[in-house]
Amino acid sequence: MRLKGKIALITGASRGIGRGIAEIFAEEGADVAVNYVSAAAKADDVAAYVRSKGRRAITVPGDVAVRADVESMVERTWKELGPIDILVNNAGIETIVPFLELTDDQWTRLTDVNLRGPWPCSQVYCGRAIAEGRKGSIVHIGSIQAAKVLPGRTHYAPTKLGLEALTRNMSAEVTPLGIRVNCVHPGLIETDMTDWVMKSPDLLPGILAQISVGRAGQPREVGTAVAYFSSDEASYLTGQSIHVDGGWAGK
Repeated sequence: MRLKGKIALITGASRGIGRGIAEIFAEEGADVAVNYVSAAAKADDVAAYVRSKGRRAITVPGDVAVRADVESMVERTWKELGPIDILVNNAGIETIVPFLELTDDQWTRLTDVNLRGPWPCSQVYCGRAIAEGRKGSIVHIGSIQAAKVLPGRTHYAPTKLGLEALTRNMSAEVTPLGIRVNCVHPGLIETDMTDWVMKSPDLLPGILAQISVGRAGQPREVGTAVAYFSSDEASYLTGQSIHVDGGWAGK
Protein backbone atom coordinates (compact mmCIF):
# COMPACT_ATOMS: atom_id res chain seq x y z
CA MET A 1 0.00 0.00 0.00
CA ARG A 2 2.82 2.39 -0.86
CA LEU A 3 0.34 4.81 -2.50
CA LYS A 4 -2.28 4.70 0.26
CA GLY A 5 -4.31 7.87 0.35
CA LYS A 6 -2.81 9.25 -2.87
CA ILE A 7 -4.88 10.60 -5.76
CA ALA A 8 -3.62 9.93 -9.28
CA LEU A 9 -4.57 11.15 -12.75
CA ILE A 10 -3.45 8.69 -15.43
CA THR A 11 -3.79 9.77 -19.05
CA GLY A 12 -4.63 7.18 -21.69
CA ALA A 13 -5.64 4.75 -18.95
CA SER A 14 -8.50 2.91 -20.66
CA ARG A 15 -6.29 0.15 -22.07
CA GLY A 16 -2.81 -1.30 -22.39
CA ILE A 17 -0.02 0.11 -20.26
CA GLY A 18 -2.29 2.80 -18.86
CA ARG A 19 -4.69 0.18 -17.56
CA GLY A 20 -1.83 -1.80 -16.05
CA ILE A 21 -0.66 1.30 -14.21
CA ALA A 22 -4.18 2.02 -12.95
CA GLU A 23 -4.57 -1.54 -11.65
CA ILE A 24 -1.30 -1.45 -9.73
CA PHE A 25 -2.08 2.00 -8.35
CA ALA A 26 -5.43 0.78 -7.02
CA GLU A 27 -3.79 -2.24 -5.41
CA GLU A 28 -1.21 0.08 -3.85
CA GLY A 29 -3.95 2.22 -2.31
CA ALA A 30 -4.46 5.12 -4.72
CA ASP A 31 -7.69 6.67 -5.94
CA VAL A 32 -7.56 7.02 -9.73
CA ALA A 33 -8.90 9.35 -12.39
CA VAL A 34 -8.97 7.35 -15.63
CA ASN A 35 -8.44 9.59 -18.66
CA TYR A 36 -9.54 8.48 -22.12
CA VAL A 37 -10.35 10.01 -25.51
CA SER A 38 -12.97 7.76 -27.09
CA ALA A 39 -13.04 4.36 -25.35
CA ALA A 40 -15.60 5.25 -22.67
CA ALA A 41 -16.68 1.66 -22.02
CA LYS A 42 -13.10 0.49 -21.51
CA ALA A 43 -12.43 3.42 -19.19
CA ASP A 44 -15.50 2.42 -17.18
CA ASP A 45 -14.08 -1.11 -16.90
CA VAL A 46 -10.82 0.23 -15.50
CA ALA A 47 -12.68 2.44 -13.03
CA ALA A 48 -14.73 -0.57 -11.94
CA TYR A 49 -11.51 -2.50 -11.26
CA VAL A 50 -10.17 0.35 -9.15
CA ARG A 51 -13.38 0.41 -7.12
CA SER A 52 -13.24 -3.36 -6.68
CA LYS A 53 -10.03 -2.82 -4.73
CA GLY A 54 -11.79 -0.47 -2.35
CA ARG A 55 -10.55 2.72 -3.94
CA ARG A 56 -12.40 5.62 -5.56
CA ALA A 57 -12.35 6.15 -9.31
CA ILE A 58 -13.75 8.50 -11.95
CA THR A 59 -13.41 8.61 -15.72
CA VAL A 60 -12.34 11.89 -17.30
CA PRO A 61 -12.53 12.30 -21.09
CA GLY A 62 -10.07 14.60 -22.79
CA ASP A 63 -7.43 14.96 -25.49
CA VAL A 64 -4.06 15.69 -23.88
CA ALA A 65 -3.11 17.80 -26.89
CA VAL A 66 -5.97 20.24 -26.19
CA ARG A 67 -5.33 22.56 -23.26
CA ALA A 68 -9.01 23.15 -22.55
CA ASP A 69 -9.53 19.39 -22.24
CA VAL A 70 -6.56 19.14 -19.90
CA GLU A 71 -7.84 21.95 -17.71
CA SER A 72 -11.24 20.26 -17.54
CA MET A 73 -9.92 16.83 -16.53
CA VAL A 74 -7.61 18.29 -13.88
CA GLU A 75 -10.46 20.41 -12.49
CA ARG A 76 -12.86 17.43 -12.40
CA THR A 77 -10.31 15.24 -10.65
CA TRP A 78 -9.53 17.93 -8.09
CA LYS A 79 -13.23 18.52 -7.45
CA GLU A 80 -14.49 14.91 -7.37
CA LEU A 81 -11.54 13.02 -5.88
CA GLY A 82 -9.43 15.74 -4.31
CA PRO A 83 -6.04 17.38 -4.95
CA ILE A 84 -3.92 15.35 -7.35
CA ASP A 85 -0.76 13.83 -5.87
CA ILE A 86 0.43 11.91 -8.92
CA LEU A 87 0.23 12.65 -12.64
CA VAL A 88 1.12 9.86 -15.07
CA ASN A 89 1.56 11.11 -18.63
CA ASN A 90 0.88 7.82 -20.38
CA ALA A 91 -1.33 8.80 -23.34
CA GLY A 92 0.38 8.12 -26.63
CA ILE A 93 -0.14 6.98 -30.19
CA GLU A 94 2.10 5.10 -32.61
CA THR A 95 2.01 4.83 -36.36
CA ILE A 96 4.56 3.18 -38.61
CA VAL A 97 5.33 5.23 -41.72
CA PRO A 98 8.46 5.13 -43.91
CA PHE A 99 10.44 8.36 -43.60
CA LEU A 100 9.98 9.40 -47.22
CA GLU A 101 6.22 8.88 -47.02
CA LEU A 102 5.67 10.73 -43.74
CA THR A 103 3.22 13.62 -44.05
CA ASP A 104 3.03 16.88 -42.12
CA ASP A 105 -0.29 15.84 -40.57
CA GLN A 106 1.08 12.49 -39.40
CA TRP A 107 4.13 14.14 -37.84
CA THR A 108 2.10 16.88 -36.17
CA ARG A 109 -0.65 14.73 -34.66
CA LEU A 110 1.73 12.16 -33.22
CA THR A 111 4.04 14.82 -31.81
CA ASP A 112 1.11 16.74 -30.35
CA VAL A 113 -0.06 13.74 -28.34
CA ASN A 114 3.23 12.07 -27.42
CA LEU A 115 5.51 15.01 -26.65
CA ARG A 116 3.51 18.22 -26.51
CA GLY A 117 0.64 16.58 -24.58
CA PRO A 118 2.67 15.97 -21.41
CA TRP A 119 3.55 19.68 -21.35
CA PRO A 120 0.05 21.16 -20.79
CA CYS A 121 -0.86 18.23 -18.53
CA SER A 122 2.19 18.86 -16.39
CA GLN A 123 1.94 22.63 -16.52
CA VAL A 124 -1.72 22.73 -15.48
CA TYR A 125 -1.14 20.22 -12.70
CA CYS A 126 2.05 21.84 -11.40
CA GLY A 127 0.56 25.32 -11.51
CA ARG A 128 -2.27 24.30 -9.24
CA ALA A 129 -0.31 22.03 -6.93
CA ILE A 130 2.48 24.54 -6.39
CA ALA A 131 0.02 27.39 -5.82
CA GLU A 132 -1.53 25.32 -3.02
CA GLY A 133 1.85 24.37 -1.57
CA ARG A 134 1.37 20.68 -2.35
CA LYS A 135 4.04 18.10 -3.08
CA GLY A 136 3.64 15.53 -5.83
CA SER A 137 5.09 13.34 -8.53
CA ILE A 138 4.96 13.22 -12.31
CA VAL A 139 5.93 10.16 -14.33
CA HIS A 140 6.21 10.33 -18.11
CA ILE A 141 5.82 7.11 -20.10
CA GLY A 142 8.36 6.92 -22.90
CA SER A 143 9.42 3.94 -25.02
CA ILE A 144 12.28 1.59 -25.81
CA GLN A 145 12.47 3.57 -29.04
CA ALA A 146 14.20 6.34 -27.14
CA ALA A 147 17.19 3.97 -27.27
CA LYS A 148 16.52 1.60 -30.19
CA VAL A 149 16.14 2.30 -33.91
CA LEU A 150 13.13 0.61 -35.48
CA PRO A 151 11.92 1.16 -39.07
CA GLY A 152 9.14 3.62 -39.78
CA ARG A 153 9.39 5.49 -36.49
CA THR A 154 11.26 8.65 -37.49
CA HIS A 155 8.34 10.66 -36.11
CA TYR A 156 7.64 8.44 -33.08
CA ALA A 157 11.12 7.87 -31.65
CA PRO A 158 12.01 11.58 -31.28
CA THR A 159 8.91 12.16 -29.17
CA LYS A 160 9.96 9.46 -26.73
CA LEU A 161 13.58 10.56 -26.54
CA GLY A 162 12.30 14.10 -26.12
CA LEU A 163 10.50 13.02 -22.96
CA GLU A 164 13.89 12.43 -21.36
CA ALA A 165 14.85 16.07 -21.96
CA LEU A 166 11.42 17.20 -20.78
CA THR A 167 11.87 15.11 -17.63
CA ARG A 168 15.27 16.57 -16.78
CA ASN A 169 14.36 20.17 -17.49
CA MET A 170 11.00 20.05 -15.74
CA SER A 171 12.65 18.41 -12.75
CA ALA A 172 15.23 21.16 -12.47
CA GLU A 173 12.48 23.77 -12.22
CA VAL A 174 9.67 22.12 -10.26
CA THR A 175 11.43 19.71 -7.92
CA PRO A 176 12.65 22.58 -5.71
CA LEU A 177 8.96 23.54 -5.51
CA GLY A 178 7.89 20.06 -4.41
CA ILE A 179 7.14 18.11 -7.61
CA ARG A 180 9.42 15.22 -8.58
CA VAL A 181 9.57 14.27 -12.29
CA ASN A 182 10.75 10.95 -13.72
CA CYS A 183 10.35 8.87 -16.88
CA VAL A 184 9.75 5.16 -17.54
CA HIS A 185 10.61 3.68 -20.95
CA PRO A 186 8.70 0.40 -21.56
CA GLY A 187 10.10 -2.19 -23.93
CA LEU A 188 8.01 -4.78 -25.77
CA ILE A 189 4.86 -4.90 -23.67
CA GLU A 190 2.00 -7.22 -24.57
CA THR A 191 -0.92 -4.89 -25.39
CA ASP A 192 -3.37 -4.40 -28.22
CA MET A 193 -0.91 -1.89 -29.70
CA THR A 194 1.76 -4.59 -30.02
CA ASP A 195 -0.61 -7.44 -30.88
CA TRP A 196 0.58 -7.45 -34.50
CA VAL A 197 4.16 -8.00 -33.31
CA MET A 198 3.21 -10.73 -30.85
CA LYS A 199 1.42 -12.62 -33.63
CA SER A 200 4.17 -12.22 -36.24
CA PRO A 201 6.32 -15.35 -36.73
CA ASP A 202 8.73 -13.25 -38.78
CA LEU A 203 9.28 -10.41 -36.29
CA LEU A 204 8.75 -11.79 -32.79
CA PRO A 205 11.62 -14.34 -32.54
CA GLY A 206 14.19 -11.76 -33.61
CA ILE A 207 12.97 -9.25 -31.05
CA LEU A 208 12.80 -11.78 -28.21
CA ALA A 209 16.36 -12.83 -29.00
CA GLN A 210 17.45 -9.29 -28.09
CA ILE A 211 15.59 -9.28 -24.75
CA SER A 212 17.64 -10.73 -21.89
CA VAL A 213 14.67 -12.22 -20.05
CA GLY A 214 13.45 -13.77 -23.32
CA ARG A 215 9.83 -12.61 -23.28
CA ALA A 216 7.53 -9.65 -23.68
CA GLY A 217 6.53 -7.69 -20.59
CA GLN A 218 3.08 -7.16 -19.14
CA PRO A 219 1.42 -3.77 -18.54
CA ARG A 220 1.37 -4.38 -14.80
CA GLU A 221 5.16 -4.77 -14.81
CA VAL A 222 5.39 -1.22 -16.08
CA GLY A 223 2.84 -0.24 -13.45
CA THR A 224 5.05 -1.47 -10.61
CA ALA A 225 7.93 0.73 -11.77
CA VAL A 226 5.63 3.75 -12.11
CA ALA A 227 4.19 3.10 -8.65
CA TYR A 228 7.68 3.03 -7.17
CA PHE A 229 8.66 6.32 -8.82
CA SER A 230 5.38 7.82 -7.55
CA SER A 231 5.83 6.65 -3.98
CA ASP A 232 7.61 8.21 -1.03
CA GLU A 233 10.16 5.40 -1.29
CA ALA A 234 11.53 7.23 -4.36
CA SER A 235 11.73 10.58 -2.55
CA TYR A 236 15.37 11.11 -3.63
CA LEU A 237 14.77 10.23 -7.28
CA THR A 238 13.97 12.98 -9.78
CA GLY A 239 15.00 13.81 -13.33
CA GLN A 240 15.63 10.11 -14.00
CA SER A 241 14.72 7.84 -16.91
CA ILE A 242 14.71 4.05 -16.65
CA HIS A 243 13.96 1.24 -19.09
CA VAL A 244 11.47 -1.45 -18.13
CA ASP A 245 12.38 -3.64 -21.06
CA GLY A 246 13.76 -6.98 -19.89
CA GLY A 247 17.27 -5.88 -20.85
CA TRP A 248 16.54 -4.95 -24.48
CA ALA A 249 18.07 -1.46 -24.43
CA GLY A 250 21.38 -2.79 -23.23
CA LYS A 251 21.91 -5.05 -26.24
